[in-house]
Amino acid sequence: MKKTLSILLGAMAIAFNGHTNTQTDKTPAPWLKKATDVISYQLKQASNTYKPGQNPRSTNPDGSVRLANYKDWTTGFFPGSLWYGYELTRDKELANQAKRFTLALDSVRYIKNTHDVGFMLYCSYGNAYRITGDKAYLPALADGAQNLYNRFNPKVGAIRSWDFTWWHFPVIIDNMMNLEYLYWASGQFKKPVYADAANTHALTTIKNHFRKDYSSYHVIDYDAKTGSVIAKRTHQGVTDESAWARGQAWALYGYAMCYENAKNETFLAQAENIAKFIMNHPTMPKDKVPVWDFDVHNALGVEEKAPRDASAAAVIASALLKLSTQVKDGQKYFNYAEDILKSLSSDAYLAKPGENNFFILKHSVGAFLYNSEIDTPLDYADYYYLEALKQYTAIKKH
Repeated sequence: MKKTLSILLGAMAIAFNGHTNTQTDKTPAPWLKKATDVISYQLKQASNTYKPGQNPRSTNPDGSVRLANYKDWTTGFFPGSLWYGYELTRDKELANQAKRFTLALDSVRYIKNTHDVGFMLYCSYGNAYRITGDKAYLPALADGAQNLYNRFNPKVGAIRSWDFTWWHFPVIIDNMMNLEYLYWASGQFKKPVYADAANTHALTTIKNHFRKDYSSYHVIDYDAKTGSVIAKRTHQGVTDESAWARGQAWALYGYAMCYENAKNETFLAQAENIAKFIMNHPTMPKDKVPVWDFDVHNALGVEEKAPRDASAAAVIASALLKLSTQVKDGQKYFNYAEDILKSLSSDAYLAKPGENNFFILKHSVGAFLYNSEIDTPLDYADYYYLEALKQYTAIKKH
């Protein structure tokens, strides 16, 4: 009897001391359940509305959908979102649709003029192979990885981002994201030079892309023959010296990912320093969804609210969740990411079922200075939001 009473009292103590509650890991929080329901509905409707090879990218000012063909840098995100949606819901309909939209991008394997083949192929075909193990996805991935590696210049120590004629050898901070493709391909296809190029690119970027406060320039233009820096510029930020929000997110994600693959402590330190810059920035809103450039108010002298960028927030959340598993004091990164996900899953950013042209998130910014995709849904905002939710649920289970 005493033993039974002791067990009961112990159980009651645990129930009331804050370590456990009625919300178990098997029962998702209401905000997560709501988000998952919206995700399932929107992805199913989108996959039945749009055609493979013409993927939903964003919404035009007139409310119509901007579509992405196979040459568009964002074309891999919608198939990738379908794969992540399948992982989150285990709905086989989403898996079938993901396969349809992925296979429609086979011709991307022949594109050689951009680093974005990482976004285009690894987010679609890469997730397809990771989830299904179907080797039919490998030939396209092999060709794309080789084309990406061929853009590496040993003299510069980096992968050329664009072939735009007004640059000499441009390298953008976004390029850090596509190193993941090379790391994976290095192991998959037994080509260690791919990983070597990825490591070198990441080290070169640390050397030239970052300011003393660990904010990042957007574009570094190199001399292809000497490897010297010609100019430090922006293509997206409000000024050359400003901190374009999604660029900071790309950087954070890139170095957390590089550390995951290379186990180089330099990459981990860089990721933590970038995280500190972002998390402690005085202009970060309370809901932790940044405006499109951290320095927009100082640069333009405007007091009105600048457009938020949910895509930057989603990338930051995914990056911080990855970082939270890599360090001893990772709880602070997990908590910050959780706050972002709760914000993005609120009515302020999460679409209502059937609205928003079947995109999941609202309020992102593509290229503000070019009056392109301002305060609109974006396919990559959805993709990294789904990726972050997938990581979040996996961490919570452990």
